[in-house]
Amino acid sequence: MKKKVLVLHGPNLNLLGKREPQIYGTTTLEELHQQMNDLALRFDVELTFFQSNHEGEIIDKIHEGMGTYDGLILNPGAFTHYSYAIRDAIAGTKIPTVEVHISNIYQRESFRHQSVIAPVAIGQISGLGMFGYIAALYFFVDLFKQG
Repeated sequence: MKKKVLVLHGPNLNLLGKREPQIYGTTTLEELHQQMNDLALRFDVELTFFQSNHEGEIIDKIHEGMGTYDGLILNPGAFTHYSYAIRDAIAGTKIPTVEVHISNIYQRESFRHQSVIAPVAIGQISGLGMFGYIAALYFFVDLFKQG
């Protein structure tokens, strides 16, 4: 049976390619999705993409994913640092989650150094640019092979 992964992007990630390219690069969200889909097809993994600037919509999408998705790749954006509600949604649904950040959050402003999501995630990828999403997808492919 085909494995399914939800790729969830938090606030301001709809501006990728335009917003602070010195930090986030010039790749757009649509280009990232195409790269991920190309890779997912090779491994027979189905991806669903969702981006929202609204915390409640992100939580709703995580809830909807319970029993549907085998994995979650999540870039919570600024919600990383204070959204206990998103953290609780992940913990409550038990969807295996990899937290992804394009920039290295530990080399930025001190308020970005704390993640409330990390304790309920399988792992965190930070600072690898867009490749962090690809690395997370490879992680799930390997996890699915293990059964």
